[in-house]
Amino acid sequence: MVDNKWEAAGFVTEPVPEGTDMKAEIRRMCSEKNAVIMAHYYTQGEIQDIADFVGDSLALAQQAAKTDADIIVMCGVHFMGETNKILCPDKKVLVPDLNATCSLAESCPPKEFGAFVKAHPGHTVISYVNTTAAIKALTDVVVTSGNALKIVNSLPKDEKIIFGPDRNLGNYINSITGRKMVLWDGACHVHEKFSLERILALKAEHPQAKILVHPECKGPVVKVADKVGSTAALLKFSQEDEATEFIVATESGILHKMQQACPQKTFLPAPPDDSTCACNECNYMKLITMEKLYNCLRYEWPEIKVSKQVAEKAVKCINRMLDLSAQ
Repeated sequence: MVDNKWEAAGFVTEPVPEGTDMKAEIRRMCSEKNAVIMAHYYTQGEIQDIADFVGDSLALAQQAAKTDADIIVMCGVHFMGETNKILCPDKKVLVPDLNATCSLAESCPPKEFGAFVKAHPGHTVISYVNTTAAIKALTDVVVTSGNALKIVNSLPKDEKIIFGPDRNLGNYINSITGRKMVLWDGACHVHEKFSLERILALKAEHPQAKILVHPECKGPVVKVADKVGSTAALLKFSQEDEATEFIVATESGILHKMQQACPQKTFLPAPPDDSTCACNECNYMKLITMEKLYNCLRYEWPEIKVSKQVAEKAVKCINRMLDLSAQ
């Protein structure tokens, strides 16, 4: 976990004054400071509701690249703030809690990944967007779960590829394309924990429900899916499909938007392997709270920094992704 920079820097925030209408104050500060709030689907519902833009990793990157705001407040995890800063070096990028890291990004240390790349010369390096800026600096093209298959298919069939850090997404793409990409052994702690047995038991209770699965899940869970896709793709499918019940195997924050879009439908969070839990949450995403968002805007801190040397390398693979996604 990233050290708590609020305390390390000796920065002390005042408590939110009693009786403060935080929602109104947050919107007022956004207007005064020309700030835009971006939120990922996995954040708390009230954070999504107050954001100017809510999306998955690809949409957030695309939005950051074209915003005219002076300040971007990224309500999500640390690597998302880094991606925004890389794309918008002249803007101030804030993340309400620097402890909001990502288990998948943390599973791929730059030194070890660099050695892995060197051990496989002649390979094109494709990295999932869920990586640090340092990993992106070692990457030829970055991908999201929404465009990974398209981008891999855009490369010659005989091209040697390293794919990291998510082994489950990599295995899924290999199974679909017939490729033999060399995979880094990383995974997301949320998507790794979904229980096939408990999902099938839930399906038995709701036989008409369709199973929606994120490709970061393990192979056996992916195989029982009616739809495999990114958070944005699963949201779209749930709106367009005629089914009225869905079992959703991704971080449960997405259910907020699903239910808002289709209040007449039923959305069931897929259960993890822990029988004491009804759903699977990212504890890092849930670190982003209204109080932290309020203070973040109030003090314009903590701010994301990316060294110029790393940013100049990392922006190339991100821009390549955005170009390929637009084709």
